[in-house]
Amino acid sequence: MRFPRTRPRSLAGQLFTMQVVLVAAVVAGCAFFAYASGRKQAEETATRQVRTAALAIANAPSVREAARAPEPSAVLQPYAERVRRDTGIAFVTIMSPQRVRWTHPDTDRIGEEFLGHTAQALRGETFTETYTGTLGPSIRVVTPIRDGGRITGLVSAGITVDRVSSQVRAQLGALGLAAGGALALGGIGTYVINARLRRHTHGMNAAELSRMHDYHQATLHAVREGLLMLDGRRRIALINDAGRELLGLGPDALGRRVADLELPAPLTGALLASEERVDELHLTADRVIVVNTRPVVGGERRGTVVTLRDHTELQALSGELDSERGFTQALRSQAHEAANRLHTVVSLIELGRTEQAVGFATAELELAQTLTDRVVGAVAEPVLAALLLGKAAQANEHGVELVLADDSLIDDGALPAALPDRDLVTILGNLIDNAVDAASEAATGGPVPAAVPGPRGAERPEPPVPGEPDAAPARSGRARVTVTALAGEDELLLRVTDTGAGIDPGDAPEVFDRGWSTHGQGRGIGLALVRQAVHRNNGTVELDRGPGGGARFTVRLPLTAGDRGRHATEEVVA
Repeated sequence: MRFPRTRPRSLAGQLFTMQVVLVAAVVAGCAFFAYASGRKQAEETATRQVRTAALAIANAPSVREAARAPEPSAVLQPYAERVRRDTGIAFVTIMSPQRVRWTHPDTDRIGEEFLGHTAQALRGETFTETYTGTLGPSIRVVTPIRDGGRITGLVSAGITVDRVSSQVRAQLGALGLAAGGALALGGIGTYVINARLRRHTHGMNAAELSRMHDYHQATLHAVREGLLMLDGRRRIALINDAGRELLGLGPDALGRRVADLELPAPLTGALLASEERVDELHLTADRVIVVNTRPVVGGERRGTVVTLRDHTELQALSGELDSERGFTQALRSQAHEAANRLHTVVSLIELGRTEQAVGFATAELELAQTLTDRVVGAVAEPVLAALLLGKAAQANEHGVELVLADDSLIDDGALPAALPDRDLVTILGNLIDNAVDAASEAATGGPVPAAVPGPRGAERPEPPVPGEPDAAPARSGRARVTVTALAGEDELLLRVTDTGAGIDPGDAPEVFDRGWSTHGQGRGIGLALVRQAVHRNNGTVELDRGPGGGARFTVRLPLTAGDRGRHATEEVVA
């Protein structure tokens, strides 16, 4: 027959048993030590008491005089009994040098031989011994009676061992009560402590706690999502490897306050918030992360559990998907427009107006080919060239003319492999999209914010930038976006200028923050991603006013290895 295996005792139960045994052992040890010490002290006290009595009797003049009398017992017996009763000792025996008793508590023993040792006393010494006499085992002191230098008698005073034991037993009762009280108090205290320990360990035993710790450590290192736990004082109580990587923290992050981590202000606010946050998008210097927070209520202090998910690549892919979707729509529109133009050419031919049909078709081809030749001739980098052509078609769909500045030039191989194509698409694509939106709104009569003031608050037009066409006439004509792409020896210059309304001076400092947008909720991620990509490549981004009053964004990215190793990312807002 097999018996079911019982679950091991919980850690709290094991500690409780061990502590109870330990307290009991300590109390028992203390009680034994107190008993032994009390017994020894009682014996020492009894010895001092009988020694004092024996010496006092031996030195008494009446005793020396009685020892010379023919019948010493007649005088000494009453005296000895009186001393015995007054001092509380068991017996006082006065005897001759020949060990014949002159006094004894039992008068029938007077005249008999003293039971005990007297040799040392006959040599003139006072000594103590434990000896079993007529009254049983006793602690006795024997001292000589001197009369003019001659020993005329001996005095033995003693107290029985039973009497000493009875005194110790009386003390032992009080000691037992004290020991019992200490044991009960220790047991109660141990129970209270272990009840609290059981509550905190949830009744688990040592093996279960060890296994949970191993799982805990393995989970922290295995989970790809960042995990962050804050205590009630908003300090980092726990963080895994992914959390350190996503937030850019070092190994000393544990125990630091969130406010001291130098994270972006919106992210710091989300981590410090007392309410729950669900799937909030935040930007760090290099990443786009999704933050979820949940407050923890219970225990001694409140805390917060934070999970972090890396959405950097997902956001970049989403941006590329939006661009592809825009290209698709632009191509669909161009296909529809091309069909209309083809029908026009066919109709002209059917009407016999061949020359007009040829002229119409040639003009359309020249218009489309001009931009393509301009872009391909100036920008040899295929990714940027494809981006510009696609954005030109997309801008044309919105009624905006996209123009490549005359001084634009990027030779084939001018851009290093260390400069990611995806970052170039993120930077230039988002800047062009924002510029197209701004120019389109201004051309369709949208609200026009105040122009960005010049020095000392005076509104004045800025001089045109070399290579950029004057954008002022576009205010009354077609909306325009001008792009400059120039690769020099040390840096790549990307500049996007629009004919829109510009940036309100009050919004200029926050224009690169996540969530800033003039298009309502759910927007405001593009310029934040631009700043992130620029920071990732150690470049700079500047915002100022263009020649026609619209916004002008200028990005400079280092092309040399030395410059790319320096952190020089600052947003200069003019």
